[in-house]
Amino acid sequence: MFEVLKAAEIGMSLTESLAMTPAASVSGFYLAHPDARYFNVGRIGDDQVADWARRTGLGEGEARRALATVV
Repeated sequence: MFEVLKAAEIGMSLTESLAMTPAASVSGFYLAHPDARYFNVGRIGDDQVADWARRTGLGEGEARRALATVV
């Protein structure tokens, strides 16, 4: 796949363990179906914000700013 895409021309390669480099490289296969529909999962609750803040070591205010689009 990397040869077909000519990934080396833009500096992408694979390590011995088949990890992509540089680390920010992203690749994937995307599958679609004509009946597939997108949906919104909605807002997250205060309990989820508090839990995420605790697990990431952020203050709750910082967590709310980081998650502003989903809170």
